Amino acid sequence: MKKIIWVLVVSQFVFLANVNGQRTISVDLSKTSGKLNTMFNTCVGAGRANEGLRADWQQQLEYVRKQCGFKYIRMHGLLTDDMAVYTEDAKGVPQYNYMYVDALFDFLHKIGMKPFVELGFMPNALASGNQTIFWWRGNVTPPKDYNKWQALISNLVEHFTERYGAEEVKTWYFEVWNEPNLSPGFWTGTQEDYFKLYDYSAKAVKGVNPAYKVGGPATAGAAWVPEMIAHCSKNNIPIDFVSTHSYGVNQGFLDEYGNSGTVLSKDSMSVSGDVLNTRKQIAQSAIPRLELHYTEWSASYTPADPVHDSYHEAAYILEKIKQVGNAANSMSYWVFTDVFEEPGPRYTPFHGGFGLLNIQGINKPAFYSYQFMNKLGRTELANTDTRSWACKDDKGGVQVLLWDYTYTLPDSVNNQAYYIKDLPAKPKGKVKLNLSHVPAGRYTMEIYKVGYRVNDAYTSYVDLGRPKQLKKQQVEKLKHQNGSPTAIRQIEIKPNAKYSSEVDIRENDVILINLIKR
Repeated sequence: MKKIIWVLVVSQFVFLANVNGQRTISVDLSKTSGKLNTMFNTCVGAGRANEGLRADWQQQLEYVRKQCGFKYIRMHGLLTDDMAVYTEDAKGVPQYNYMYVDALFDFLHKIGMKPFVELGFMPNALASGNQTIFWWRGNVTPPKDYNKWQALISNLVEHFTERYGAEEVKTWYFEVWNEPNLSPGFWTGTQEDYFKLYDYSAKAVKGVNPAYKVGGPATAGAAWVPEMIAHCSKNNIPIDFVSTHSYGVNQGFLDEYGNSGTVLSKDSMSVSGDVLNTRKQIAQSAIPRLELHYTEWSASYTPADPVHDSYHEAAYILEKIKQVGNAANSMSYWVFTDVFEEPGPRYTPFHGGFGLLNIQGINKPAFYSYQFMNKLGRTELANTDTRSWACKDDKGGVQVLLWDYTYTLPDSVNNQAYYIKDLPAKPKGKVKLNLSHVPAGRYTMEIYKVGYRVNDAYTSYVDLGRPKQLKKQQVEKLKHQNGSPTAIRQIEIKPNAKYSSEVDIRENDVILINLIKR
């Protein structure tokens, strides 16, 4: 988009006509709310560990890490056979091998990320059955021998300690399994069987170092939290954090191909309501100060939901994170890339995948929500507007991130039929920004935006006729929508002046205003 450059001198007296019903964001730079809560980029998800050995996966993660600031990454399948971790010899003696795990974790360490270690799924040589999930056949049965499972986890954690050092591993999280309440999907055992698996796992982790952090139950749909805490409290089993998941569609929890026709929830507190309730459950439990990590969340639970590709997803992400507030220690978006093969390799560049990036590394609108949040200064300013953050940094800069969230899905229409379309956004008027106690001086004001046809790769893909394969030149064209400022202004703020500005906003627009002190 062409950049607009002009100079604006802000005097002591600024007058803008009031419009009835106009949205106004008023921020006083002398009034702070404390340190910005950055739980939004504490962790991000990925499909499975073996995908992390791919060059394109690694390149995309390094890019997303730099742009969005993610600190941890969580993925399935660390112990699945394609990671070659566990076998047994002819006499049934365990054989451990961490070459693939080391290659992956060394890469994470090199780019400054940490693993949020999901302990699963079951190595086939240790499994009690042969039921699997996904194209890559993660075994979801309990261990045939819980002592051998405990020994495996102990050996693995000892290996991490030797390779990375105890002080580093103390900063990691060890989460036991994934969504065991979806039985027989992710776990063929009972709740009691899962608690047994957790007990052996927690003893293994803590047996290596009592300061290492272990938790669960990593359930779908915010389930089992009171039961999990009660079990650990009653039986004196270590637990350092609660983890669970939530998605913003109403029905079901596992649909790899999007065949059921998902429907984005009309509930204004979907996802965030689960988080707030889980925090309440923890507060009312026998261990009320446990950390809370939502280790998966998104608008939809299926990697075949076009809402993930739509510009609507950008505003949805910000809406939910703002609503959560301080209730969660992390909200791990599922996932960072469409290099994701639960239903097998995908054959089209935009197929409703979970990723912030598509398979070719094209930024989706969702990516910009995290990139924009990562541009916020680390001191939050007092602000009563419920759909914005205002912050300042230690270099004299000021940032305001604002959005509109409008539910537009018609009744009796599912996501798969609606979000694949070209969906023009209706105007929502103007937003007036008032800033007071801004230090006098010269500033560069950058305006960033994502919304309909602005950093909106999917709609551009629709314009191309939704080809099943993208040519190299088409990929480069879509990547050219790269989040550069849509406008740059040079402004001067006089002593004791107030600064006011207006921006147009449409349905589900996301706008970042960044004032950089010169």
